[in-house]
Amino acid sequence: MRRVCLTLPTNRACAETIRAVAEEAAYGARNFGVEVHLLVLDSSEGHVLAGHRDAVAGLPPVPGVVVHHLDEAEQRAFLREVVARSGVAGPDRVLDLLLPSRVSYGACTDRAFLLAEALGCDSVHRRDSDSRYQSRTGSAESTGTTGSTENSGNSGNSGKSGLAGAPDEVGAPVFPIHHELTSLGRLPADLVGLVSRSRLDPACADRPVAMVGGSFVGEMSVDVAEIHRLDPAVYEDVIGLSVPDGYPEIWRRNLIAEAFRGAGTTPFTRDLSTLTHVSPTRVDMCNIAFTREVYGRVPLPPATDTIGSDYFLVHVVQGARLPGVLHNRHIVNFHTDERRSDAGFLAYHRRLAKYFLSTPYFEAVYGRTAAAGAELLDDGGRVRAAAVAGFVRDSTRLDPAGNRERLDVVDRSYRKLGGRYAEAAEVLAAERERLLDEARTDMEDFALLIDAWDPLIRSTKSVKGITW
Repeated sequence: MRRVCLTLPTNRACAETIRAVAEEAAYGARNFGVEVHLLVLDSSEGHVLAGHRDAVAGLPPVPGVVVHHLDEAEQRAFLREVVARSGVAGPDRVLDLLLPSRVSYGACTDRAFLLAEALGCDSVHRRDSDSRYQSRTGSAESTGTTGSTENSGNSGNSGKSGLAGAPDEVGAPVFPIHHELTSLGRLPADLVGLVSRSRLDPACADRPVAMVGGSFVGEMSVDVAEIHRLDPAVYEDVIGLSVPDGYPEIWRRNLIAEAFRGAGTTPFTRDLSTLTHVSPTRVDMCNIAFTREVYGRVPLPPATDTIGSDYFLVHVVQGARLPGVLHNRHIVNFHTDERRSDAGFLAYHRRLAKYFLSTPYFEAVYGRTAAAGAELLDDGGRVRAAAVAGFVRDSTRLDPAGNRERLDVVDRSYRKLGGRYAEAAEVLAAERERLLDEARTDMEDFALLIDAWDPLIRSTKSVKGITW
């Protein structure tokens, strides 16, 4: 039986989300005849961790669903054995990259990749703790016709065939795993009638679907939304730092206007799925799935305190011209109380600043992967990890002067906004040199992890006693 990993990394209270993702796991097992390994990677502590344990213990048993809940001590024990068996150089350093003491969006997902490999899964499907599922609000009818704008993927085929199950009822949760299990790993020709339309380059039709993703609806980032409300001109200056240098002004303005907004606020009524080369701007990492042929070759950057760093593989898939499916089963975004606190505010803006500083390095790599195109793949259609590692290392030679100017823009902008933004500017100014150094060394660490990744992936198979 095909195994898949539905993972929920978390470091905050999310018992309700755990129960909701468990429902999605049950939906996948029931409608697609797969074994779903629900993997909760928990970095919480104390009463929050205890609440999560209670939530997991209270989940009803479901045929085809296996639940794993690992705290950081359990994750570390697994990783330590994987690293030791891999024989990689600098094992302590590699372990620190996989389980750093600070928040890392990439590292938490890298741990899910390694655990999924150990569990024999073919794909990883990621969700986030600050998200909820939409409910179907319109007609559940389906045409299943390629090119139609009607509901797709609900073709009424038997789940055991690997196709979609019966149409969802009005009011039922809208689970992204529906499209993920319909399309992942299948050749484009097999998806005729199962996706709404195709915009795939015919030259790529012999490659299986490597990624399936959607976005979010609802609130945009609570912190940048406030910047826009306080001063739209400052918002353009700050968010403009995320736009690669050299873009024409009209493109730059469009990218700024679309940034941090997801798929808007339109509620779900019917499915729309597109076979295409998926743009990273159209998906969110709370609503994404990759085949092991992608994450088994290249990990995500283990950069700490850097939002956006976990989108790396989306760019690799697009650059290598691998097929993907973009769908509209968008997840509902919301912000926890912690995000609205002063401590949460400061933590986010430190991570946002690191994102701006990482942008030139990542864009240098993305430009190289896009230029390489299909040459980034080996004869078996797999990503050439050594080439990606080389691109990453080359990026560290960029002149840091541009990043000094980026921090100057952040400093001026935040001081103009005043209040707690001015206070954040003071903190960032005090950390200025460290932030600049980290943006570069994060890429050096990433290249190191890419080099170690293949031995790490292979060593997961020899780890014994996986009984979680």
